Amino acid sequence: MNPVASYGLLAHSLIFGALIALLPLGPLRARAALAATALALLTGIAPAMHGFFGTPSVTLLQLAILQLAGRTPSPLGDRPALGLVIFALFFYPAALGWGPFDPYASGYQPWMLLAACIPVAAALSWRRLDRWLLILAVDLAAYASGIFANLWDVLLDPLLVLGALVVVLLNVRRRFTGPGNR
Repeated sequence: MNPVASYGLLAHSLIFGALIALLPLGPLRARAALAATALALLTGIAPAMHGFFGTPSVTLLQLAILQLAGRTPSPLGDRPALGLVIFALFFYPAALGWGPFDPYASGYQPWMLLAACIPVAAALSWRRLDRWLLILAVDLAAYASGIFANLWDVLLDPLLVLGALVVVLLNVRRRFTGPGNR
């Protein structure tokens, strides 16, 4: 098994455990999440997720680890999730060929993308968003490890965008079904 497939299976088992950690299980939440992480590997859930969704991004893996560690609220709050969804609305159609420029191809020779990470890191540092700064640093270290061929694969993936879309939709639902709108 190659390193990318090994990473994908282990990451998907952690992501499945993080999904179970979102359930309202009270004091059993941590144990259920740990059991789900192991069962995802043993019962074939992680390979099925890997086959369906592909290799998860390192960003999604880190968010899953934070969820498993019980770090709430998640760094993927309302505003970052909305920003990610808006970015994905332009990125994925262009990456699929619906335009003259393929942004995904820029991830194979990412000098410009890496240069763009410098002001992003500076802004994260200036705004004291330490978790996001750490996530970016680990993402860049994962890319430097050589396991991933494309920097975009480290930064985002469709499952992360789907999770961000769920966060945005839950926020919209919360606004419309607030205490005064029942």
